[in-house]
Amino acid sequence: MARITVEDCLKEVGSENRFTLIHLALARLKQHRQGMPFLVEGKNKEIVMTLREIAAGKVTAGNIRQLAEKGRQNSKAAADEVEEAAS
Repeated sequence: MARITVEDCLKEVGSENRFTLIHLALARLKQHRQGMPFLVEGKNKEIVMTLREIAAGKVTAGNIRQLAEKGRQNSKAAADEVEEAAS
């Protein structure tokens, strides 16, 4: 995907409501800032990468909470490994 457009994202969100898209992108941006990895490959700024995730269908209103929970579990497991290695 050479360029990402709002229309690409709206097709995946399944709504012409840009307000829904903004909330979804904001929730995902917060997850990235807490250390969650991107689900698509690229070398763009975080907002563009987030929109790419949405346009690719990897981030939806239905799975955003599951992604957050999975990220918390991975973070906890990594912290446990570090703690175990330090002992």
